[in-house]
Amino acid sequence: MDRIDEITTAELQKKLEAGEKLELVDVREDEEVAAGMIPGARHIRMGTIPENLDKFDKETEYIMICRSGGRSTNVCHYMQEQGYKVRNMTGGMLNWQGETK
Repeated sequence: MDRIDEITTAELQKKLEAGEKLELVDVREDEEVAAGMIPGARHIRMGTIPENLDKFDKETEYIMICRSGGRSTNVCHYMQEQGYKVRNMTGGMLNWQGETK
């Protein structure tokens, strides 16, 4: 299995605070995101990623987010196999210290 690029929650927070435009995708379930998402993230549930591939662009890098980093790793492997550029946010929302909305 190919290695998945990773970004820590702290690195991501720094980039967002610096005003970097990043494509964030939260793959958690509806009730999980109701408790708060990183501002600017798009919510596409893990189970619906295959039918939503047309919403992704192969030239863009996406940062995948879940609760602890496990599901988003699986999504990253799947999407990487389909030819997309992805990065996993390690530690997930459990480690996220930044703002949520």
